[in-house]
Amino acid sequence: MSLLLGHSPKLFIRKPVLVRASAGRSSSPLQTPPCFVCGEDPCGPDHVELSFAYATRFYPKLIKKAPVELVYNDASDAAVTTIGSSHGWVASLMHDVGTLRLHDDLNPVASNSDPKRILLPPLVTLPHCQTQIITNVSLSSPSPEEEDCVVAVKFLGHQLSFCRPASQSNSKWFNIKIDNPCFFSSRVMFSKRHNMFRLPGAGGQLIGSWDLCEDKHTPKFQELRYHNLPELSKAERETMHSCFTSEHLVESRSTGETFLVKLFRQTVDGTSLKVKGTKLKTKGVMVFKVDDHGNAVYTQDIGDLAIFLSKSEPFCVRASSFPGVIPNQVNILDVREVAFFKLTDSSIISYTHRIKAPYFFPPQNIEY
Repeated sequence: MSLLLGHSPKLFIRKPVLVRASAGRSSSPLQTPPCFVCGEDPCGPDHVELSFAYATRFYPKLIKKAPVELVYNDASDAAVTTIGSSHGWVASLMHDVGTLRLHDDLNPVASNSDPKRILLPPLVTLPHCQTQIITNVSLSSPSPEEEDCVVAVKFLGHQLSFCRPASQSNSKWFNIKIDNPCFFSSRVMFSKRHNMFRLPGAGGQLIGSWDLCEDKHTPKFQELRYHNLPELSKAERETMHSCFTSEHLVESRSTGETFLVKLFRQTVDGTSLKVKGTKLKTKGVMVFKVDDHGNAVYTQDIGDLAIFLSKSEPFCVRASSFPGVIPNQVNILDVREVAFFKLTDSSIISYTHRIKAPYFFPPQNIEY
């Protein structure tokens, strides 16, 4: 289960990684509610005008422009592909030069006239790894312009890479090779509570945590023990066994709780996952509260919290702090589906809809 270190983390972490206190200001009226791009209209040859579900409803002036290439880039020969989002920053892969770039163009409150684009160092591919297919990205703090912000990129397969974009003297990638195949398709997230980047293993049996402030060549592993599992009917078990399952770690920064969310989805019309453009529909969701001792307790009650899963880093907010957000609910956004799972009665509302930018954006300060 070892992670092989490519370079010592001491080279680029000089002090603990911190997240701004503003990330917890969910009661502030100067923050947008969680939102996503729900509409785009041409406003020139190279730009589109974006509107945002939830945010535009309560803040009508949040209509902004973005480059066409960041919204319409799903063609196989696209020169630029958006590959993930974190804290409102969208990451794109520029295939011709093999580099990543962070944009705030799709952030609902970012400047139209002066968008920020941060070019990351050229990617370094470890032996027997690949850097063309990316699982997701994660930022340790709200802005990559902060000195100690670390960007983590999880590639499909062995490789996990970190860099510190704002470093003046040492902005380069530090690469880790993952041996355990249960982490090959995992999504990386940053835990403020643990001050670590974390990976949930496939099947939800393990969580691997990488402490960037300690010079260790292996991560910390946490083995999960499940409790209070629900009794399922034969039909329910058969449905879940036929589903594509993914695991997502989510941290509530307002309550300090950690949740493991298991998402069960089926292909529509029996098509294969290998077929490009395959439609997936959510059939079930299971949420577990995870403590520091590895206990994962099934729950149908997360109180006033709402969880948001998309191609962005997952996040959680207090529903009562934002108009239109429903408590005790998991909100799901994918390229061809918008779904809402109510934990209380396990009911699902699912809509088939083409989403060009399938990213939930966490609350943003309007004075940003």
